[in-house]
Amino acid sequence: MTSKKDEIVPVVIYSGTQGEIDILISLLENAEIPVYLRDGYAGTIIPYSSPGAANPISVVVSSEDEERARQVVEEFVSNQKK
Repeated sequence: MTSKKDEIVPVVIYSGTQGEIDILISLLENAEIPVYLRDGYAGTIIPYSSPGAANPISVVVSSEDEERARQVVEEFVSNQKK
């Protein structure tokens, strides 16, 4: 029998530059959504060696928070285009 905790997985919700990631992390934390980074250190130190070098840093959240996090990301992306 699987429990709800067994179904929780990490989900990448956004990849971008250090500046974009810093703003997005702030927005997600204000929404009380725990955030983790993937390739954060390597993307900052040696971005040319990371896959997708233009957007080397990824924001990861729990699948439990994915829906709320995606709403924050959508608003962030929408505001970036203005």
